[in-house]
Amino acid sequence: MDRYQKVEKPRAETPIDENEIRITSQGRMRNYISYAMSLLQFVLFTSLQEKGSNEIVFKAMGRAINKTVTIVELIKRRIVGLHQNTAIGSTDITDTWEPLEEGLLPLETTRHVSMITITLSKKELDTSSVG
Repeated sequence: MDRYQKVEKPRAETPIDENEIRITSQGRMRNYISYAMSLLQFVLFTSLQEKGSNEIVFKAMGRAINKTVTIVELIKRRIVGLHQNTAIGSTDITDTWEPLEEGLLPLETTRHVSMITITLSKKELDTSSVG
């Protein structure tokens, strides 16, 4: 891969819900925890509870999965009575590589990346769910 350069593709930004936190491997755990705690306090004790949005969703992919599990477990210790639903899955990510030298063909590589979605709620979640 020394002779190739990765092509940056434009990101299709999907809108993030106000109760959703996307965890990355570069982010600081302290920041995620404090934001989640403030969001949970806001969700559980204000008018959002009346609107029916009384849960918080953590999403992560790849190397950020173990950080996400740690963050959720720390939050569950701080706030008693939370219910958890966990969903795991995977997605395929295709990367395109352009050659730096003439005579080489462009390459496409496909990565199989794991992902996790953890939902914390003050109300009881779907008990028929696997996670």
